[in-house]
Amino acid sequence: MNARPEAAAPALDVERIRRDFPLLSRTVHGKPLIYFDNANTGQKPASVIEAVDRHYREHNANVARAVHLLGEEATGAYEGARDAIARFINAPSRDEVILTSGTTQSINLVAYSYALPRLKPGDAIVTTVMEHHANIVPWQLVAERTGATVKAAPIDADGELILEAYLRLLTPEVKLACVAHVSNVLGTVNPVREIARECRRRGIPLLVDGSQAAPHRPIDVQALGCDFYAITGHKMLAPTGTGALWARREHLMAMPPFFGGGEMIREVRFDGTVFADPPHRFEAGTPNIAGFAGVSAAIDYLQGIGFDRLKAYEQDLLAYATDALERVPGVRIFGRAKEKEPVISFLIEGAHANDMATLLDLQGVAVRSGHHCAHPLMQFFGVPATLRASLAFYNTKAEVDGFIEAIAKVRTLLL
Repeated sequence: MNARPEAAAPALDVERIRRDFPLLSRTVHGKPLIYFDNANTGQKPASVIEAVDRHYREHNANVARAVHLLGEEATGAYEGARDAIARFINAPSRDEVILTSGTTQSINLVAYSYALPRLKPGDAIVTTVMEHHANIVPWQLVAERTGATVKAAPIDADGELILEAYLRLLTPEVKLACVAHVSNVLGTVNPVREIARECRRRGIPLLVDGSQAAPHRPIDVQALGCDFYAITGHKMLAPTGTGALWARREHLMAMPPFFGGGEMIREVRFDGTVFADPPHRFEAGTPNIAGFAGVSAAIDYLQGIGFDRLKAYEQDLLAYATDALERVPGVRIFGRAKEKEPVISFLIEGAHANDMATLLDLQGVAVRSGHHCAHPLMQFFGVPATLRASLAFYNTKAEVDGFIEAIAKVRTLLL
């Protein structure tokens, strides 16, 4: 007898999901809000908001600094977030997860704690043209201090990384390679596993900026094979000022602290300080405890939906929005990668991106305009700025229709 095929996962009940997000019900300028700026920051479900509120109402105390009950509860929430993140990215050990304020801090930690002590004149760091400034500027800063250089791998006209060119840059003087898992401007999904495999063959550590991947797809750092992976909480439903760096234990054990202060030490004497083991070695000072209570709630929410269902819905919505936008007269879409997440960057001929975004806002539509912290990518396409519509699983086709209608109204005002 043939085994029964597995039943397909039930489709998302998006209208029910939307009721979990209080901000989605508001109006702006007298219009229902259409929030298409999710690559900038995601909205928060009530469960995340309540977790933060509950911390301040019932558990507010500092972590690891008191034996009283409130201190134990706060520490439990904070360390519980580390456990949740470790499971979320399939880290081999919770002790390889450093809690940070986001990807920017995570990458700077690697730049100053890992790269800076190892770089010398003639060394190089490899990144790509499509990176966010957070995966460019820290490398430039440490390169300037050490005499190293930063090399950028090119992309093609569709916004895809030219993998062969990236691999050709992985020469013996390269001490670190970097790449975004997903481009914040184009939505392009980069071939991280293949890059990681080639880096390992050459003995080059690989850092991955996972800010734009974590809200849309399951992350498995062991399967990816990278050495460092950074995520940002506020893009994946969690509070601002939260994030994490995963790093292989052998790297963490060899890295000196980046920040100094309380809670990252074993013993302090004026003749020398003994630092704590990772991850606490890299977590000086009072962290965003309430925010990390929200991180746990955000992960629970995403996993409750399931990434298979979430991804299927978002990909369908992306196809619908792309098709609708392509029918707008004078539109130019940037980024046609074969595999991409729900991000569409575009321009309307004859209209400045900032003017379009301002007038769209008056129609209730929130999109991002500007260079998106990606100047080299704008230079590649020969434009000063683009409009970016970035979607999430709580957006709808009806909102896409409203977005297209708003563009039509704005075009009559500008053209």
